[in-house]
Amino acid sequence: MVSLEACTMASSSSVPASPTQSKKPRDKIADWFRQALLKKPKKMPISQESHLSDGSQDGLSPSSCSSPPSHSSPESHNSPSSCSSGMSPTSPPTHVDSSSSSGRWSKDYDVCVCHSEEDLEAAQELVSYLEGSQASLRCFLQLRDAAPGGAIVSELCQALSRSHCRVLLITSGFLRDPWCKYQMLQALTEAPASEGRTIPLLSGLSRDAYPPELRFMYYVDGRGKDGGFYQVKEAVIHYLETLS
Repeated sequence: MVSLEACTMASSSSVPASPTQSKKPRDKIADWFRQALLKKPKKMPISQESHLSDGSQDGLSPSSCSSPPSHSSPESHNSPSSCSSGMSPTSPPTHVDSSSSSGRWSKDYDVCVCHSEEDLEAAQELVSYLEGSQASLRCFLQLRDAAPGGAIVSELCQALSRSHCRVLLITSGFLRDPWCKYQMLQALTEAPASEGRTIPLLSGLSRDAYPPELRFMYYVDGRGKDGGFYQVKEAVIHYLETLS
């Protein structure tokens, strides 16, 4: 078999024939190889291939079209995750400030019950009724709430000044007890001419027995079925509502 190099050398050394002279079979083979070499596509340089390949990835690759940009878009600042940061407004506190200068919570007690020692059981029933009501009134009962070791007079004066209303449980024993008369006068001194603060509860007595010191105040008649407890509760609640 004749090699390509031999054919090329033979063709280059041979003298071209005249147009009228027919070509030899060996020359025809050389021409055929020459044409085949001319038609073979040239290989593209590596640097050019890599440049085109990079360009196709930048412009048309699926990864560049489907993946989000590395920088944050304006919409990301309005996303729920960014809105849930510490920049959200804080709700104002809803607890009641007990140190307020006005309102029900400006004092420690709603009611201070003044009674004689022999009427302790009736006073306890009244306090239980007021505290167990829907309003949950805060009551001061001296034998229950006074600080052990404290002076009796000081404890009473503090309780009267720290209460919105004073209920005087007026009975025959109340009228006979000098200590109860002192409580009554002290209650009037704490709130002179203050309507709704001092509430007399006349229990088991007629109008004629009503103390003259309280003649300018309406009293609650305790001769009814509930002993006047309901009227006392309503009077206290009504007064507390005027404070709000």
